[in-house]
Amino acid sequence: VQLVESGGGLVQPGGFLRLSCAASGTFVSINAMGWYRQAPGKQRELVATITSIGTTNYADSVKGRFTISRANATKTVFLQMNSLKPEDTAVYYCKGSLRDSDYVLRVYWGQGTQITVSS
Repeated sequence: VQLVESGGGLVQPGGFLRLSCAASGTFVSINAMGWYRQAPGKQRELVATITSIGTTNYADSVKGRFTISRANATKTVFLQMNSLKPEDTAVYYCKGSLRDSDYVLRVYWGQGTQITVSS
């Protein structure tokens, strides 16, 4: 099983980006998925999560600016990031709870994608 992120890059303050994370491999189902980020010198923190039925949760710092969504048919989770601020600069990681072919629920992480917000 792999989670592959895409969509990172450099953006000016006030700009927007959309991250994607696609799950591939052999598994039975995908439960909750989410995005986390880690800035230099800081611990990894939750950005947003979404359950299998679409219930979402956001860090206070991104509420109203970021939107998490998922497309179950394509096994993809998205993070739409608007009104980006320099403090959003970090490596963003996708996390997924997937039920393997042996029906065991396991957690997987993507490789991370860099977001830099700077003028």
